Amino acid sequence: MRFRHRAAAGFATLLLPLAGVVGLAGPAQAATNATATFTKTSDWGTGFGGQWTIKNTGTSSIASWTVEWDFPAGTKVTSAWDATVTNSGDHWTAKNVGWNGTIAPGASVSFGFNGSGPGSPTSCKLNGDSCDGTTVPGDAAPSAPGTPTASSVTDTSVKLSWGAATDDKGVKNYDVLRDGTKVATVTTTSYTDTGLTAGTDYSYTVQARDTADQTGPVSGAVKVHTTGGGTTPPPTTGDKVKLGYFTEWGIYGRNYNVKNLVTSGSAAKITHINYAFGNVTGGQCAIGDSYADYDKAFTADQSVSGVADTWDQPLRGNFNQLRQLKAKYPNIKVLWSFGGWTWSGGFGQAAQNPAAFADSCYKLVEDPRWADVFDGIDIDWEYPNACGLSCDTSGAAAFKNLMSALRAKFGANNLVTAAVTADGSAGGKIEAADYAGAAQYVNWYNVMTYDFFGAWDAKGPTAPHSPLTSYSGIPKAGFTTADAMAKFKAIGVPANKLLIGIGFYGRGWTGVTQDAPGGTATGPAAGTYEQGIEDYKVLKTSCPATGTVAGTAYAHCGSNWWSYDTPATIASKMSWAKTQGLGGAFFWEFSGDTANGELVNAISSNL
Repeated sequence: MRFRHRAAAGFATLLLPLAGVVGLAGPAQAATNATATFTKTSDWGTGFGGQWTIKNTGTSSIASWTVEWDFPAGTKVTSAWDATVTNSGDHWTAKNVGWNGTIAPGASVSFGFNGSGPGSPTSCKLNGDSCDGTTVPGDAAPSAPGTPTASSVTDTSVKLSWGAATDDKGVKNYDVLRDGTKVATVTTTSYTDTGLTAGTDYSYTVQARDTADQTGPVSGAVKVHTTGGGTTPPPTTGDKVKLGYFTEWGIYGRNYNVKNLVTSGSAAKITHINYAFGNVTGGQCAIGDSYADYDKAFTADQSVSGVADTWDQPLRGNFNQLRQLKAKYPNIKVLWSFGGWTWSGGFGQAAQNPAAFADSCYKLVEDPRWADVFDGIDIDWEYPNACGLSCDTSGAAAFKNLMSALRAKFGANNLVTAAVTADGSAGGKIEAADYAGAAQYVNWYNVMTYDFFGAWDAKGPTAPHSPLTSYSGIPKAGFTTADAMAKFKAIGVPANKLLIGIGFYGRGWTGVTQDAPGGTATGPAAGTYEQGIEDYKVLKTSCPATGTVAGTAYAHCGSNWWSYDTPATIASKMSWAKTQGLGGAFFWEFSGDTANGELVNAISSNL
């Protein structure tokens, strides 16, 4: 996407969760008959997820707990939850928060964290004593079981089998998790899950428990689709894609949650969602905002299911909300989009080893905690072998090589897509990379047919940011949707792999006296979150359209001049897209639409 803006209020809110868990720990309180065990819950190359479990193995309650450990140099905690975590150099201390300090006999509590670096904890102490406790000295947690295999799939049941875990003292049993929630505990390496819904997708993982009641890491995930059912099948090749971007940061200052897709009616009118964004750093895919992605607890009124998140559930955040959305609308497919305007600088390093990059992306997207949420990956590299926020010099073949590696790793059953430039000018960005050669590896391209013009040219001339066609006086030839699509088709990209892009926002100037395009300005118009840009839902009433040009609308109100798409201009663009044989449409992004989703409706009803 062209931009990735966050309001200052959004940043402040993002910092609050971490501030709440990183504080000063009090002195340790001696205790016996208790254990603290560490499990690495995930590893995405540049970082990992960890969990400590404190178990009371004695006969009296523990009033509070403090866990201490050492990390090797270069390994650290980056965020934590359900504990107050501090450090002095490489020595780390975690203390209970108010509600989870008391542990009854036989009970346990856990806290988790995200970390960076390759190391594991050593020299563990629990309330000043050894974390081994007094009942299981030296005991280690069990290994991860083998990834389950599915068989005998029916409308309502599936049989699961997996390879046994190993443990130095013996494996006691296995927890079977469906979509991250435990559904059974068994002593064998197989289980038949029943009571399922016909025609529905499920994801299963398994976790071993040893004779000391320590649980090990979760296995890999297997995806299962039950037979039968009357649900809407995934779109076929001939269906039009109707895709919207959901931004991870929208839950902050914009207060836009996944549930808004339901209340607006938009979820019923789309086929795909791109979740924006994952980061690209160190040659790998990485989490963008862990709190928003999988830690934030949503209240009942914010949740798709209408049920509040709990402190101890395996998955929270936007990922869990997307899981709930897919359960409600099983035809929707979700892709995790990596890069964007702000985070495209890491693609150059990724292109140096495409296979390693693809492997890191696959491990992150298919992490067992959320493997069922995502149906593929979207790459938003702005721009290969050209300039965006920074300039890339990877060469014309880099993009093709990257997409080839991603397709090889993700396979034919996952979606692999990319957001690409719409610069159709002579010698422009379309010519800088081998988009034609890469087309064989993607399901489609999201052609970013917006942001052609804007108030980065502070003095103007005023021009529509998303012209469908050229017009007399256009500031730069080739900067139109029609030019971009024509150039892609001319180099050999199939029309049905091209999606037209719609911006759910306007771009504008101030100090403008001329109604028609081409006027001079004094600078960018004021916007709610950023100068020169405003959501459609605001502009619809604050500066209604006064004219159209090149298939899009503009508005002159007071000294401000804005351009944006309306339901009427979107309908015309969808009609044009059909005549061109395009594969569908996408938009940036949901929160710019009205509360009743009128722009999404214009796309859906006219495509």
